Amino acid sequence: MGRTIEDKQEIVAELKETLSQSQLALVIDYQGLTVAEITDLRRRLRPTGTTCKVTKNTLMGIAIQDDEKWQPLSELLKGSSAFLLVQEDFSAAIKAYQDFQKATKKTEMRGGVMEGRLLKESDVKALGDLPSKEQLMAQIAGAINALATKVAVGINEVPSSLARALQAYADKENGGEEVSG
Repeated sequence: MGRTIEDKQEIVAELKETLSQSQLALVIDYQGLTVAEITDLRRRLRPTGTTCKVTKNTLMGIAIQDDEKWQPLSELLKGSSAFLLVQEDFSAAIKAYQDFQKATKKTEMRGGVMEGRLLKESDVKALGDLPSKEQLMAQIAGAINALATKVAVGINEVPSSLARALQAYADKENGGEEVSG
């Protein structure tokens, strides 16, 4: 069943809208995936703030033609393409896709685009190895906690060393005799 021009314009407008909110676009070859598997992939990607769009390359081509940021995607538009448009956590999104890929062994990562740069599969893998937003927050929180602990320990040590110094001074003044409290 062919789509009307209105349908196509709507799809292109939707793609442009999603792209405008995305920081990374990945292109996978989804040939051989069942509807259930695509649904599974979408479910895995949802928590990472990623939209999976299965659309014709020509429509994606129209959506990106006037957009320098996404222009390099045109090099990846061939065969059966699914587009993973990542709005939030790209590291988690890539990991979610890799888990799906391991489970189905059916898709192939063609590459992606981020900040106007074309990414090869190896670049995408390197991005996936970066810590997720949660991991980064945990690392920062851990560093802050460690620093706070050091400061607290440092402050706690001041009175005891000061007390020891005063005690030593008092002992010397009293000719070594114990000062009664």
